[in-house]
Amino acid sequence: MSQAMTTLYGPVAEDMVLVEDLLETVKQTDVGPLSRMLEHALEARGKRLRPALVLLSGALGNYDLNRLVPLGAAIELLHTASLVHDDVVDGATSRRGRPTSNAIFDNALTVLLGDYMFANAAEMVTRTGSLEVTRLFALALMKMTSGELDQDAAAFDVGHDVQQYLSRIGGKTAALFANATEGGAILGEMDRDTVAALRVYGYSLGMAFQIVDDVLDFNGDEELMGKPVGSDLREGTVTLPGLLLLERYPKDNPIKRFFTAKRDRERHLQAAITTVQDTEVLESSMDMARDYVRRAREAIAPIPDGEAKRSLVEVTDYVLDRSS
Repeated sequence: MSQAMTTLYGPVAEDMVLVEDLLETVKQTDVGPLSRMLEHALEARGKRLRPALVLLSGALGNYDLNRLVPLGAAIELLHTASLVHDDVVDGATSRRGRPTSNAIFDNALTVLLGDYMFANAAEMVTRTGSLEVTRLFALALMKMTSGELDQDAAAFDVGHDVQQYLSRIGGKTAALFANATEGGAILGEMDRDTVAALRVYGYSLGMAFQIVDDVLDFNGDEELMGKPVGSDLREGTVTLPGLLLLERYPKDNPIKRFFTAKRDRERHLQAAITTVQDTEVLESSMDMARDYVRRAREAIAPIPDGEAKRSLVEVTDYVLDRSS
């Protein structure tokens, strides 16, 4: 974990190593091929934002690492497993500049790898000893799957609107953020109002996170992102900036031209990307992300001040300002 992320996670930064240690145990299997696949899938550690949210939420109450760490690891493993399956569905060959599991192993084996990771995550969450947290975890997985199915069904479809997009990312991304903060609050034995506030915080933060991700797909640094600009659009996924462009400029829209083009598809794609970059839709998308961050901050405003709360507020700044 980078020094910046260690600083960001404040009072729980040192305890994040316990999450890493638990994730390392997933790789321990007697099945050689599976062990190698797990090593590859779990090699890229990332920022571990979701498990950090579990610990930070729990730190607002009864900070019991024996319960919080398994939930944090389970949520990170669930997130990673979902990416493994997404790459198979999308036929992706790289992610963040690294070969995907399905690019190295065949699709059938990679699907089984994802299944194994999902099962491990489910087992980990039971270690919390909370039926409520286990149920919320299962519901989050259902919402994530529904969101991904909705996105895949909408590929190369310009008929969707902003509300459908928000509903989709609410399941695909925000549900797991909400699971992290709500679950952490429940394990921290906080009152129902605080649990509800942290659920709203997590959901709103997740919405902002995905919107910023979709903006970065158009204006981010390709090297930092590990993928070409406009990758989502190339795959037929119309995110918020594209939807706003379709809504505001319905006549002779470059996204429509790209989706319907029989020839010169690359030229039409670049024209669509340039138009998104040159209009106000990226800033409008960021305005929506800022609004979700405002909701997140307002949700936890009544919680007494302290190190953990200050870190949760700083995380909202990070989500808006991140470059990858």
